[in-house]
This record gives sequence, structure tokens and C-alpha cells, in this order.
Amino acid sequence: MGVPLSVLDLAPLVAGGDTGDALRRTLDLARRAEQFGYHRYWVAEHHFTPGVASAQPALLLGQIAAVTERIRLGSGAVQTGHQTALSIVEQFGLLDALYPGRFDLGLGRSGQARSERAEVATAGEREVDGLLIPRHFSWAPILASERSALAARLLQQPGAESPPLGEVLDQIETLLAGPYRDGRGNEVTAVPGAGADLRLWLLGSSGGESARTAGARGLPFVANYHVAPATVLDAVAAFRSAGGTYLMVSADVVVAEDDETARRLALPYALWVHSIRTGRGAIPFPSIEQALAHEWTDADRPLVADRVDTQFVGSPATVAERLRTLRRVTGADELLITTITHRHTDRVRSFELLAKEWGSLR
Repeated sequence: MGVPLSVLDLAPLVAGGDTGDALRRTLDLARRAEQFGYHRYWVAEHHFTPGVASAQPALLLGQIAAVTERIRLGSGAVQTGHQTALSIVEQFGLLDALYPGRFDLGLGRSGQARSERAEVATAGEREVDGLLIPRHFSWAPILASERSALAARLLQQPGAESPPLGEVLDQIETLLAGPYRDGRGNEVTAVPGAGADLRLWLLGSSGGESARTAGARGLPFVANYHVAPATVLDAVAAFRSAGGTYLMVSADVVVAEDDETARRLALPYALWVHSIRTGRGAIPFPSIEQALAHEWTDADRPLVADRVDTQFVGSPATVAERLRTLRRVTGADELLITTITHRHTDRVRSFELLAKEWGSLR
């Protein structure tokens, strides 16, 4: 059996569209991804981003489950710093009660990851067996901004502190096993939640705590090449050295019938990444015309270079070859594909062409 392909969707808004459009497009893409033979369909969690509608994964996954039949569904990822273990278990327990055995509970560290992101290697761009490992982009100035501080205040109750990742996992696993007991013999049971058939995953963008914890606990792990390509090999190495086995690696791709068409469809990506890297949050995905009209400065280009240079863009054969390189270098057991284009038909077609080339199309 070949390496499976799965989908990561942000429910992106596009210039000229609205949130309802974005969500309806996600439902349509999920149905099509199931037809194309993708293994999983995951949705992200992002907040205060004008161009992303996937703020609440569990709510969105319930809608997706209602319009699909068999594809595995999941979160990529629920941010553990923004809610309690109990609320996470209850949300996904409810989903499992309605659609048993279909859900992956992917978890990320959210606010706890700030120090981890700051502690990364500063090596320059290099190639490893054909895979580009670009120069690292530092998030430190953005995370230290007043806008980030405002977002953090709104995402947590006043005075709340995020517990360590290991403690959150302990609580989630105990609540899922049910009941939850304290040291005095008192017990409570999460309903829904206890006994839910969920598979836990961890996602990470560096060789920090998430990768090490996943490996040590025997949990499957996602290394985020599409978010932090500079540190993907650090994440993989940390996961493997801690005893990790099942690895999925993400990639940002755009596929069209030929390389030239794909490159044109991907033109707005740099402008979209620029909005993220300047601390504004992702803007609605621009049109090709907006991208062509944008005037870049010498200071702007380095902000987006690592993401643009590691986006896999081209014909089905071109992109499949780059994905095979990513799989070979990282040793991935599965690949997680994210694609954004301004026109929905182009995004659907990109996933269809890739599935056919990869051999997944049913």
C-alpha cells in the first residue's frame, strides 16, 4: 500500500467572499476529497484571522460529518491553551456519539509554543537530499506585539494559566477512559466523552515538547513543513529519538494541468503569507489580479521567502515528485496536504489531479 494523502483545510475566505461562502466551500471540498480517496479530512483552529473561518474545529467537523460517509475527520489542531481538557473531551465525545469511530483529536500547544518557537536553529538555507530547508523565520516580534497580547487576553479567562502539555494529555486520556477520580475518592464522568473512540495526535513545528511528548507517549505526530519548513527535520528527529513511530508531514501545494497554470494560480500565496508575517493575521485570499498589482519592496520578500520557496506548485507529476522527496527525506508514513486558491473550482481540481497522479483516486 502506498503512502496515504490527507487534507488539512483552513476554510479560507477569499477576496470578495464571506464566511458563509468559505464554510460552504469546505463542505463541498470535504465531499469531493472523500470521492477522490483522501484518507483524512482535518480542519485547523485559527483565531482573529480575517481570511480563515475555521475558528472552532469541533463545530465545523460536525457539519462535515453530516455530509460525508467514511473519510476520517479530525482537528489540525485543537489549541490546548485555549480551553480545558474537559471541554475538548466533551466536544469530540459528542461528535463520536453521533458519528462513531471517525474522529482524530489532533492537539497543538498554542500559547505555550512561544518560547519553543524562539529556540530554533539560525542556520541558512540548505538542501537535504533534494528537500529545501530554508532560512528560519522568527515569530518573536509578532508574538511580542500588542495585537498578540490582546488576542491572548480574549482567548483565555482572566488569570487563567495553560497547564503543561503532559498534564493536559493526562487529563484528556483519563476523561476519555472515565471516570476521573481525585485523591480523595471523588469521581466524575464526562458525558459525552467517556468511552469515545478517538485517536489522539500531536502536531508540532519544531523539535520541542510536542515532538518529544508524542514520541515518548507513542502518539502519532504531525511535523508541519507547511508552517515551519526550516525546522521540520528537527521535529522529525526529536519525535523519532523519543521513540515515535507513526509520522505525518504537511505540505502546501497547488496543482494544475501544467506548471505554468499552477504557478499563476499560486501567485496570490506570497501576498497572503505576507499578511500573516506582518502580524495582521491572514487576509482573505487575494485574486490573481490583486497579486499582480501588488508592489513588493526589498524588505517584504524575505518575510515570505521560506513559505513561497517550499510551496509545491506545478503539474501533477511535478508536485508528486516533490512530495515523494518530502516523504523520502522525512520518512513520513502519511502526507497532509493543504491548498488555497482564489477560485474554489481550482482548489477542488488541484486535489483531484493530485489524487489521480498519486494513485488515490477511486
